[in-house]
Amino acid sequence: MAPITNLIGEFECRLDEKSRVILQSGLKKQISPEAQDRFVINRGFENCLVLYPMNEWKGISEDINHLNLYNRKNRDFARNFYRGATELTLDNASRLLLPKSLLSYAGIVRDVVLFAYSNRIEVWARDRYEKLMTEGPEDFALLAEEVMGKQDKKDSRDDVP
Repeated sequence: MAPITNLIGEFECRLDEKSRVILQSGLKKQISPEAQDRFVINRGFENCLVLYPMNEWKGISEDINHLNLYNRKNRDFARNFYRGATELTLDNASRLLLPKSLLSYAGIVRDVVLFAYSNRIEVWARDRYEKLMTEGPEDFALLAEEVMGKQDKKDSRDDVP
C-alpha cells in the first residue's frame, strides 16, 4: 500500500515574467520522491488551479477511468476534470511553468498562494484566496459539525477519555 500523502501549508509567491512559480523548499520537501519532480495541474473548483504530484495524479486518474462512461454525468465530469490538465516538471531552480490558459481561468496575474492540503496543492490568485478565506463560513463550528460530526470514529485514540 502506498503511503498516504498529507501535504500542508500556505505559501505566498509570485509568478516570474515567464509565468513560472517556485515550489518553495518547505513544500517541495513534502512531495513524495515517487512523484519524481513531475506534476499535473488542472482546473479546480472555485476558480483555482490544482497541482497534483504525479504519483497522486495517477491514482486519481485511475479512479476516474473506472467511471462508467456510458453515463452522461460521468462523461461530463471526466471532460471537465481533465479539461486543461497539463503535465509539468520542476526545472533545476524548482520552478514550474504554468500554462497561460489555466492562469487566465484562475485569474492569476502575479501574486499567488499555494495552499497545500491532503494530496493536492491549490494554486490561487492571492486576492481570490484572501476573499475566499475572509468570506469563509459564517459559523465554522457549525460547518465542522455538519461535515465531521457524522464521521465514524475509527481511531483507537477516541476511546481514551
